[in-house]
Amino acid sequence: MLINKEKRIKYLGFDDFWFSVLGILIIGIASTYLFNASIFSFSFVEVIITLVVVFLFSITDWIINRAFMIFLRKKYPHLKDSVQRIIFLLFAIVFTVVTVDFIGTKLFSYVGLNVNYNFQKRTKALVTIILISIMTMAIYEAIYFYVRLKKSVREEEQAKQAIIQAQLDALRNQAQPHFFFNTLNTLRDIIDQNPKEDAKEFVDKLSDMYRFLLEAGNANVIPLRDELKFSKAYIHIQSERFGDNLKLNWNIPEASPDAMIVPMSLQLLLENAIKHNVISNAKPLEVIIKIKDDYIIVGNRIRAKSTQLPSTKVGLKNIEKRYALITKKPVIIQNDGNQFTVSLPLLKPSEQKNSHENINY
Repeated sequence: MLINKEKRIKYLGFDDFWFSVLGILIIGIASTYLFNASIFSFSFVEVIITLVVVFLFSITDWIINRAFMIFLRKKYPHLKDSVQRIIFLLFAIVFTVVTVDFIGTKLFSYVGLNVNYNFQKRTKALVTIILISIMTMAIYEAIYFYVRLKKSVREEEQAKQAIIQAQLDALRNQAQPHFFFNTLNTLRDIIDQNPKEDAKEFVDKLSDMYRFLLEAGNANVIPLRDELKFSKAYIHIQSERFGDNLKLNWNIPEASPDAMIVPMSLQLLLENAIKHNVISNAKPLEVIIKIKDDYIIVGNRIRAKSTQLPSTKVGLKNIEKRYALITKKPVIIQNDGNQFTVSLPLLKPSEQKNSHENINY
């Protein structure tokens, strides 16, 4: 862990090589002054020996305290264990500084250096060294706390995104059977009312549309131009059934197709308009699609059917939920009894919720 950079970063949260060098220098200089106040009266050889001894003590203190800190981080890795870990570390620092000073002094006295150990006289200096060691280890802990907190927030965010992605997947998968159910109803009507060739062409167009669903099926938002292409293909199919009684007024500026939209949302609105309104020679259905203030607006005059086809209760609720998971901009639904209008937000990456920015687009 002293040599391996990856392990230093893993257990300490950063590469502490230069921080260790600086910390050892600070402790060494402080120790030199505290234990040898008259060093300036020493001979050159005595100064060198003193500095070597002092820095050996400082390096030993640093390495042992650092090892204790790493051991405690392995044993108590979580933020909730911080108080327990710090208390043990404080005891370890005090024990290390006093023990290294005692054993080191005894060892150097055995090899011929004139060093007398007097705990009372050394107490003041030892307390200062302990305080400096605690301050340097406190910097380690502050960095470790920041790194762990950042990691915890990131993991919580990823968990939220996973939940949101699962919800989006469920809603998207819900919309596709809804589409399939309604297209089968349309195919049934075409078979009843039109020649076989029309039914064959309908199946071909339906095949093209399902190719789009397969290609865009895993996206949470797609370019508006792709959704427009899909929706127009859908309307082409419906025109086989309703002819000129179904009229679409597309008012889409050239620049707008670069915006993003929830897939199948525009098509579902068109589908709902066809499903819930009378379409006949006497009462043709006109649907207006336009863009205003970064919204694509789909509106039609209400001509409610006296009898309704079975509903899967997906449609608008599905669209609202999918948008709510992706953006803060709301889907706007207006019904004054005469006109029914739905406004879908056109999205840009900057307008999507920050907490969902890792979701695939």
